Amino acid sequence: MTTIKTPDAPAPESFTDPAAAVARLEDLYRQGTGFLCDAFAEVMKNGAPSGRYRAFYPEIRISTSSYAHVDSRLSFGHVSEPGIHATTVTRPDLFRSYLTQQIALLIRNHGQPVVIGPSETPIPVHFAVATNPRLVMPHQGAAEFTLRDVFDVPDLTTTNDDIVNGTHVVENGVEPLALFTAQRIDYSLARLAHYTATDPEHFQNHVLFTNYQFYVSEFEAFARAQLADPSSGYTSFVATGNVEITESGAEIGQPLKLPQMPTYHLKREDGSGITLVNIGVGPSNAKTATDHIAVLRPHAWLMLGHCAGLRNTQALGDFVLAHAYLREDKVLDDDLPVWVPVPPLAEIQVALERAVAEVTKLDGYELKRIMRTGTVASVDNRNWELRDQSGPVQRLSQSRAIALDMESATIAANGYRFRVPYGTLLCVSDKPLHGELKLPGMASDFYKTQVSRHLAIGIRAMELLRGMPLERLHSRKLRSFAETAFL
Repeated sequence: MTTIKTPDAPAPESFTDPAAAVARLEDLYRQGTGFLCDAFAEVMKNGAPSGRYRAFYPEIRISTSSYAHVDSRLSFGHVSEPGIHATTVTRPDLFRSYLTQQIALLIRNHGQPVVIGPSETPIPVHFAVATNPRLVMPHQGAAEFTLRDVFDVPDLTTTNDDIVNGTHVVENGVEPLALFTAQRIDYSLARLAHYTATDPEHFQNHVLFTNYQFYVSEFEAFARAQLADPSSGYTSFVATGNVEITESGAEIGQPLKLPQMPTYHLKREDGSGITLVNIGVGPSNAKTATDHIAVLRPHAWLMLGHCAGLRNTQALGDFVLAHAYLREDKVLDDDLPVWVPVPPLAEIQVALERAVAEVTKLDGYELKRIMRTGTVASVDNRNWELRDQSGPVQRLSQSRAIALDMESATIAANGYRFRVPYGTLLCVSDKPLHGELKLPGMASDFYKTQVSRHLAIGIRAMELLRGMPLERLHSRKLRSFAETAFL
């Protein structure tokens, strides 16, 4: 029989103080990952032992025997029905504020303590080693022993989106307390660092997505101006490669090689700053980015991209505020069927329209000169114009679409799926149905005049949303009738 060595973790304990509960989560996590890191270093030095090493994720658990009497306007902070609800936790240091807030709501709304203790889910050694910069995980075959014979490794059979997709099967009568399990979060944290070349702790609660690198230089210029203003509330700017500056004139330098999705962060002390992600072109990239950023539980994400205008009355540089989506991107069909509506969120729509009005100095009926509200179609074929247009054009007409791109519907649909408030403001860069194609000369003039204003609108919208209470921003439209308590 194989001997399994585990850390001597404390027994589960009840807590009515959220801060103390999170502190215990941090202790348990630190103990478990430290145990695995020490064991890993030992076996890499001396060879495989005769037994196995195992540590477990910490767990939050609450038991209730009655329905909570809470403000019906709240979309989170309470379990949907009596019973036992639990979730595993990773990186409690990274999620300290979030966990403290969610646990406090649970205790207040149910009048019951939470129980903190080790779970029955092993921590994969890869994720534990990732917390220690002095350790490096060897490639398959590089070590003198098989890693999975000594440690638990990532298991894709238990790393999935069953909870957010509504397909989760309850085991042992324990309902999920959060949308993501610890191993699902760890998987995404590793992917984020890989795709964006910035560490997860730099990400802010308000995320802008774009599909052009042109927006990056404008974002950096805005960030430097904010750092030069002591009253702005922004504390630092982080560029690809985790280069962080706190002074407006500091040098950043250019990385030798950009990551797949260059990402930049204008930070505030409380995490309420703005992150800009250049996802590039295509729905696959849009899904990849949002799949992983969702585990950080941002308060809003917006798509600021370029699109094809579908109406002859539109002009290059006009804005499109999406209030519906024609989903032909295909990448989310298995997770969120196309028959599921993706509704506009009033809080986001109002913030975006107000931001456009403030930046352009137009309002009311005059705003209609440069902005249209309507359906945005997202497709998976960048050169759709080169195919037989009768089918696509007919669908575009029947849907009343006013713009077409490749990313917006994916970002909005994944926002809906992951319960992250979403919105879309696009800028018309070409009109293929009306003979105005995106050509190099036209594009240069267009980018010079419009990128700065477009980005300014997105930033202003985020500032407006930042001032909104979370219970208003996190709309009930995003929550089902059987939801997890945690945002």
